[in-house]
Amino acid sequence: MPTYTVHEPPLRKNESVASPERFVFVRDGFHFWAFLLPPLWFVLRRLWLALIIYVVASIALDFALSRAHVPASWRMLVDVLIAILIGFEAASIQRWTLQRRKWKTLGFVVAEDGELAERRFFGAWTQRAATPSGTPPVESTPLYAAPVRRGPPSGSDVIGLFPEPGTSR
Repeated sequence: MPTYTVHEPPLRKNESVASPERFVFVRDGFHFWAFLLPPLWFVLRRLWLALIIYVVASIALDFALSRAHVPASWRMLVDVLIAILIGFEAASIQRWTLQRRKWKTLGFVVAEDGELAERRFFGAWTQRAATPSGTPPVESTPLYAAPVRRGPPSGSDVIGLFPEPGTSR
């Protein structure tokens, strides 16, 4: 199931709280359109610095490979591998750009799609805002028990399938 990160924009001049309509949900995972058409994907997401870095790096790499007399099939393979890398790292590039623009990361949401992620996040967000701030959070009991040691450790304690210290094999 996909994971989404939620980002809050910086406040505008006459705002005391950021408008929830401006929040951005970034899906983790492989982005097919970023793989297929990286420059267009960067333009549509307004990732200008990432676009410039991608174009400059691609031109420099293609130039270096052609000057090294690398066959065209290998240059195309390198371009496809870079496109795959962009497809996998597209969400990280988008989060990096938002962080550079002073957006705050509010949290993570696990949901099947973006609409459900928004519903889950805003449902939990409004519930948190509705609870009085003076009320301490209710601590839940852990789902697992901590291991219990019976007595102090001795010098002959052995971990794993090793023989007892000091005994013969």
